[in-house]
Amino acid sequence: MTIAEHLVRIEKATFGYDASPVLEDVTLTVGSRDFIGVVGPSGSGKTSLLRLLLGTATPQRGTVSRRPDVAVAYVPQLETVNWNFPITVFECVLMARSGRILPWPTRTERADVSRVLDRLGIGALAGRHIRELSGGQQQRMFIARGLLRRPQLLLMDEPTTGVDFTSRHEMLHLLGELNAEGVAILLTTHDLNGVAAHLPRLVALHRTVIAVGTPRDVINGPVLERTFGAPMQVLEHLGMPVVLDRHGAGDHRTSA
Repeated sequence: MTIAEHLVRIEKATFGYDASPVLEDVTLTVGSRDFIGVVGPSGSGKTSLLRLLLGTATPQRGTVSRRPDVAVAYVPQLETVNWNFPITVFECVLMARSGRILPWPTRTERADVSRVLDRLGIGALAGRHIRELSGGQQQRMFIARGLLRRPQLLLMDEPTTGVDFTSRHEMLHLLGELNAEGVAILLTTHDLNGVAAHLPRLVALHRTVIAVGTPRDVINGPVLERTFGAPMQVLEHLGMPVVLDRHGAGDHRTSA
């Protein structure tokens, strides 16, 4: 990968809150064509890694370098959102537009919001209150917010939380299309079987990077035991690794 293809690179970074390191000696490069899933237990540092990539946190040691012109968008966990806030789907997406001067949307801004809502299949929901959406529709709304910024890199924090099987499948298909169109994507997930096994590149994280590679490189007994701290049995089904999870690792949430 050439320097021009690097969007963000973290090198030997250590980051923490107070005196407690959450991430130690982390090195990771996100390229312009990447589609990456970061897996790890609660407290493993997944959200902190997103903060370093996003630029809202600075490592105590090590470096984070970004291509000067890179545009990054962030999709938060749905459970962190106040769904009672009095706002429609259209208004929520419009809020992603930075540098607005007028208190009302311009014709161009209306067209841009309608374009991304239609692209994600929720154009007919533009006038609904955000709490009236299903989990899958809420996730698409926040992806639309991100796409309004025309990002080269889309960062997503636990996008499958609160999303049913059908919506999860549709979202993975959508993200695959966006990636094929040139958007690099990095998402965190606890869903080893539902999401991680279907992504082309995975990162196993527990304070430091345990492994990086294909699903077969990462979803295997030794790597998962080092990552989640418990033995796991992994089988192969239809050419994909499948975790037989007796220890609840598939239900971990990100908190660090």
